[in-house]
Amino acid sequence: MTQHLAAPAAPTTGTHTGWWRDAVIYQVYPRSFADSNGDGMGDLEGVRTRLPYLKELGVDAVWLSPFYASPQADAGYDVADYRAIDPMFGTLHDADALIREAHALGLRIIVDLVPNHCSDQHEWFKQALREGPGSRLRERFHFRPGKGENGELPPNDWESIFGGPAWTRTADGEWYLHLFAPEQPDFNWEHPAVQDEFRSILRFWLDLGADGFRVDVAHGLVKAPGLPDIGGKDQLKLLGNDVMPFFDQDGVHEIYRSWRRILDEYEGDRVLVAEAWTPTVERTARYVRPDEMHQAFNFQYLTTDWDAAALREVIDGSLAAMRPVGAPTTWVLSNHDVTRHATRFANPAGLGTQLREQGDRELGLRRARAATLLMLSLPGSAYVYQGEELGLPDVTDLPDEVRQDPSFFRAAGQDGFRDGCRVPIPWSGTEAPYGFGPVAGGPSWLPQPDSWAGLSVEAQSGDPESTLELYRAALKLRRSHADLGAGEEVEWLEAPEGVLALRRGSLVCTVNTTGEAVPYPVAGTPLLASGPLAGAGELPADSAVWWQL
Repeated sequence: MTQHLAAPAAPTTGTHTGWWRDAVIYQVYPRSFADSNGDGMGDLEGVRTRLPYLKELGVDAVWLSPFYASPQADAGYDVADYRAIDPMFGTLHDADALIREAHALGLRIIVDLVPNHCSDQHEWFKQALREGPGSRLRERFHFRPGKGENGELPPNDWESIFGGPAWTRTADGEWYLHLFAPEQPDFNWEHPAVQDEFRSILRFWLDLGADGFRVDVAHGLVKAPGLPDIGGKDQLKLLGNDVMPFFDQDGVHEIYRSWRRILDEYEGDRVLVAEAWTPTVERTARYVRPDEMHQAFNFQYLTTDWDAAALREVIDGSLAAMRPVGAPTTWVLSNHDVTRHATRFANPAGLGTQLREQGDRELGLRRARAATLLMLSLPGSAYVYQGEELGLPDVTDLPDEVRQDPSFFRAAGQDGFRDGCRVPIPWSGTEAPYGFGPVAGGPSWLPQPDSWAGLSVEAQSGDPESTLELYRAALKLRRSHADLGAGEEVEWLEAPEGVLALRRGSLVCTVNTTGEAVPYPVAGTPLLASGPLAGAGELPADSAVWWQL
């Protein structure tokens, strides 16, 4: 039985209307953040005990990836009960304690909401299977008869993002739609019961004190009428730009208008954040019109190569697209679905967001540090994925037998190597699990490399050259300098080819994306640099500097 608990107050000290407009939001992947009980799996109590670390780091809010009751067919993105905590992560009381302590520290909590699909163990779906064809409960999903003489073919040619058909046949002969794994049946959002249920789920977590929701697959809820065939398009690229009948349909916007009305009833500036992969930033802007969501992830920026001209183009395009709707632009370099940028930038450009090669580790880290200073200098909100502040690379050599990404096991789906960016992060000590769990030498659900001892929070704290201290310094400066993060535009300054120079009030950020030092006049007093400065009048290769005019 689900217990309702009194809602804690959101933080008020130092906050203002629209806190999310320039917030730095830290993504916690709970199973890989901190393990409080030694079972090798991170949990909510582990997150709670590490909140002071996040406060010291200097972030404004914490986004928690799913912790709901789930069979874990897709790392919790297959939800069996949206109002319960999976026992591997703790209890509802643990969630309540986490939210309360975060608020006491001045941190906001954003929870992940998964409305496109649920688990095949969700009670609605199990009952729909039991009741058979014609059941009214089947109308809450996409059940269809098959094609062919005996219905032996799927209803259409849609493919799962994880590979294989997007349809699975039941024992009674009907087929159901799942854009992801077969264990993740898609909801039918034209059904009023689905809409009512999620409005209730929103209120449940808002009443518990959640400050907002990151909405998973926000672009996928509504499907084109008649579920038409696609033909020869490459359907498996979630990050692609093709127009698809199951993504970015106009009907999703009325759903989010109804959600926004609910959030506006609550005090404390509660927010909606869209994970919306769309063909263009202009399409993304539709999700953050004044009566819809507050933010949308800027995936066009995440997928941009380490190239000055390309970065400037996507920055200008992003700001221009958001300006007419009055929404802040967001900036993100890594998350739980893509190769960490310290590894992405270590490899040649154009290889995509899921890589199998470690690449040039030193080069990747140097570029990643510079990219961070660029991101944190831009107007809008920035997202930090756990461990990037430690300079963690992807783990590209995980044995096949430990991998858990469902797309790894389905032919022709996503690359299937997302486990590499989900390895538990190191906190302290010289042997695995490096303080992730309470016992030295204890388990972790994915193995950590031996080389990570030098990347732990303990090893990097107090070292002025470390990536962790660079993040701490950058976030402290961003908080104390109103010019950083604020506003809706940047002032570009003249710069040599391969160099970006942008002014934010009394601050200038210069970024050299080339592999060689570039002559450049001193732009003021250096406040922070991503690496050692070679000397006056020169920007080192693959580096960024913040200057005070």
